[in-house]
Amino acid sequence: MSIPIYTVFARALRKRQTKAEKTMWTILRNRRFHSYKFLRQYPIIIESTENQKIFYIADFFCHELKLDVEIDGDIHLNQKEYDQQRDKAMESLGLQVLRISNDIVQINYKEAIKLIENFLPKP
Repeated sequence: MSIPIYTVFARALRKRQTKAEKTMWTILRNRRFHSYKFLRQYPIIIESTENQKIFYIADFFCHELKLDVEIDGDIHLNQKEYDQQRDKAMESLGLQVLRISNDIVQINYKEAIKLIENFLPKP
């Protein structure tokens, strides 16, 4: 039995994280962020038809919060339409998408943490 392509792709992305992604993973891993479990480079299957799966890879995903945290580098400046389509697909599954720029993470990671905290349940 072969490994699904989305698993292969996610593993490859984990091996070549950006500096900003490494910083965020240090903050989010092992339930360090308010005891919530985050997974990195997590495949989310949107649709499956005739042995074809449509999938997206979430940079950081929390099942409990139904939150996809995307760390966006310069490449996202040239793919805004794709990102909007992707975000709509994720939202159609009841997921929330938070996009944070690499610059915010690298310059002031505490600001990135505050942005994620906005998605925590209110007491």
